[in-house]
Amino acid sequence: MQTKNDYKAINKATWNAKTEIHYTSDFYDVEGFINGNSSLNAIELELLGNIKGKKILHLQCHFGQDTLSLARLGAAVTGVDLSDVAIKTANSLAKQLQLDANFICCDLYDLPNHLNDTFDMVYTSYGTIGWLPNLNRWAQLISKFLKPKGEFVFVEFHPVVWMFDDDFNKISYNYFKSDPIIETESGTYADRTTDMTLQSITWNHSLGEVLNSLLQYDLQLQTFKEFDYSPYNCFKHTVEVQPKQFRIKHLNAKIPMVFALKALKS
Repeated sequence: MQTKNDYKAINKATWNAKTEIHYTSDFYDVEGFINGNSSLNAIELELLGNIKGKKILHLQCHFGQDTLSLARLGAAVTGVDLSDVAIKTANSLAKQLQLDANFICCDLYDLPNHLNDTFDMVYTSYGTIGWLPNLNRWAQLISKFLKPKGEFVFVEFHPVVWMFDDDFNKISYNYFKSDPIIETESGTYADRTTDMTLQSITWNHSLGEVLNSLLQYDLQLQTFKEFDYSPYNCFKHTVEVQPKQFRIKHLNAKIPMVFALKALKS
């Protein structure tokens, strides 16, 4: 029987399988991306600002669309992900598009054994920290890889979202971090009709846990915002209220769906 101690192997197998589906999905629109579309949204673009000439470390980069979108804006970017299928795909895209991006395949907590460098900015976004059991180690890594006065830009789904069941009808999960959430999912957010069943092990993290982990490692909060929509149509029962702004239809604007922050290394 698999347990929470196997979370890296279980989640890596899940993301390897997901990558193959995601790459051909309408959700990720790789064809449009290859033809010049950016995968970055207004929320993160506002926080990123002018990144031309900056060195950026992109954590949990999946198959590299955001990494390569950052490169298109003039940054020298290094992307990191646990999935070897995702990193192979990212390298293929980078070569095809002739963009300045490097990719590393490793468990995030093992990154110091694979990378010896510092960056102007560390970036991560949307559906990342739920795969990590320990945010203190996460924040320590971010601080380690930032230059003095370097910036951390983070956009993530709001922890309130993860309290609900998949249909957003009832509270099913604890807001505060507790035991790992071990689930079996049919399909994937990018294609719910695909014929695959995958196991995942995740953790919920409160806003307090996020902020305190960063403060503990000399990352001083500069900006913090919450949003009543998701820029991605990745949940059930959504309605698009404006272009690229999705809410849960029966909840309207009653819950926060995304938060975003910028922190400065002191």
